[in-house]
Amino acid sequence: MKRAINIRALTANDEADWRRLWSDYLKFYNTKVSDEIYRTTFARLLSTEDSQSAEHEFDCLLATHDNETVGLVHFLSHRHCWRLENVIYLQDLYVDQKARGSGAGRALINAVYEHADHQGTPNVYWLTQSDNFAAQKLYDQLAHKTDFIKYQR
Repeated sequence: MKRAINIRALTANDEADWRRLWSDYLKFYNTKVSDEIYRTTFARLLSTEDSQSAEHEFDCLLATHDNETVGLVHFLSHRHCWRLENVIYLQDLYVDQKARGSGAGRALINAVYEHADHQGTPNVYWLTQSDNFAAQKLYDQLAHKTDFIKYQR
């Protein structure tokens, strides 16, 4: 019997699993970050709204399957000039290669949708590379593709 995918919030005890998954995600996109970026990002992901050190900027949810951490999603809420309510940017989504097809990616996106609805921020958006066809098969089922092109300095 196949066990369900469970979604839960990141905790301080998850650093090794989180680092493994985020490292694999960065490798997929042919990039690396410094150890300082890993430490800072993990600290930001653990921050809370009532944190003394910084505003709550980022959130992270983890997907687990058979007691193993198999996926992550990073997202943040921000203001939008065209709306009264905030919008949510889904920045990073990754599912371990061996867990692809398990429903973890879908479960992570749906968990972000649930978070957005609970916060009154129904608009969720993200980017992916134009040649990431495997991910786009899932995304096309869960969201509408826009005509926007990203520019970056």
